[in-house]
Amino acid sequence: MQRHKMPLLARVAIAIVCGILFGQFMPIWATRIFITFNGLFGNFLTFIIPLIIIGLVAPAIGELGKGAGKLLLVSTLIAYGSTLFSGFFTYFSCQAIYPSIIGFEAIPQTHNESLSVALEPYFTINMPAIVDVMSALILSFCIGIGLSLIKGQTLQNTFNDFRQIIMLTISSVIIPLLPVYIFGMFLSMSVSGQAYSVILLFLKVIVVVVALHIIIPLILFSIAGAIAKRNPLKLLKNMLPAYATALGTSSSAATIPVTLQCTISNKVRESIASFSVPLFATIHLPGSTMKIVAFSLAFMYFGHLPIEFGIFIQFIFILGITMIAAPGVPGGAIMAAVGVIQSILGFDEELIGLMITIYLAVDSFGTACNVTCDGALAVIIDKIAKKGKKTIYQSNIQDDFSIV
Repeated sequence: MQRHKMPLLARVAIAIVCGILFGQFMPIWATRIFITFNGLFGNFLTFIIPLIIIGLVAPAIGELGKGAGKLLLVSTLIAYGSTLFSGFFTYFSCQAIYPSIIGFEAIPQTHNESLSVALEPYFTINMPAIVDVMSALILSFCIGIGLSLIKGQTLQNTFNDFRQIIMLTISSVIIPLLPVYIFGMFLSMSVSGQAYSVILLFLKVIVVVVALHIIIPLILFSIAGAIAKRNPLKLLKNMLPAYATALGTSSSAATIPVTLQCTISNKVRESIASFSVPLFATIHLPGSTMKIVAFSLAFMYFGHLPIEFGIFIQFIFILGITMIAAPGVPGGAIMAAVGVIQSILGFDEELIGLMITIYLAVDSFGTACNVTCDGALAVIIDKIAKKGKKTIYQSNIQDDFSIV
């Protein structure tokens, strides 16, 4: 009899509830065990994050650039533009909303110095990163561009294998241990009296994110409808089965068959749909970008970090590239983005832990937004392909589909 694995969202929810409840009665000595684990896990994340960036970004850029036809290039640029739009639209929307619902409330700190000392870990092990995050990003871009220009496949295959190691580390080590890490984090906050304020922040921000994940597809389908001269609401309605499926699977890849059917029902040619849907499921993550920008901005308000538009311009542009390389596993997007959040926005381990927690709590909504918006971009690509020379695009479809 096949055992069904509990979804990550359920494990995260259980970890949050248990952490808050256990913090009411668990003795300090037992709490310190989980604080020690969190310290070790946080140090491991510090070590592995630059390797995640190199392992995901470098081979992805190399694959997209090597032998890329016109249709693949156009599709990638449109997907990146859509991701940037999602990021900046979220930034300006949240800047207009957050001051009235969050303000600059700080995460409350315990005033009991003896309790603060008592909640120290039993021991720590330093795990310094091989390179810092920004160096890893620059190195990834250089290697990726180089891979796309050289003719040989040896180095590309090496980085593809390294990517498999990184994805295995994420799916088999980091993701399974995240609920324990989240439990320890909320256990510590419950003991020190911080849990209520954090949960209240979560609820406020989630309401904003749920609203944005409806508004952004509406805007993209309005643009697609205007370009294709079609009714955007009808186009969006045809994508609802894919939306519902993504809510249940929390995986763009697992939703591809349904997304493909919905896209074809929008009168996108089957050849274009068969090419664009798998591609966009991999590189087009406007919902994930929206969540990361919204949550980052919320915690910057909450943590009294300086908020500058210039910093967020840099953050969103680099985040868009990182999302193209994000692995297709639950929580993969936030794990790929952690390094960018740390290096550009200056988040510490506590804020990173809270970011991961709230992201996973609404992971399915971001995935649903991603796959729904994929349908809008497929309509645009189909219209562009019709305007181009058919012979060129037909040959490119065959070449590009083999890459996807």
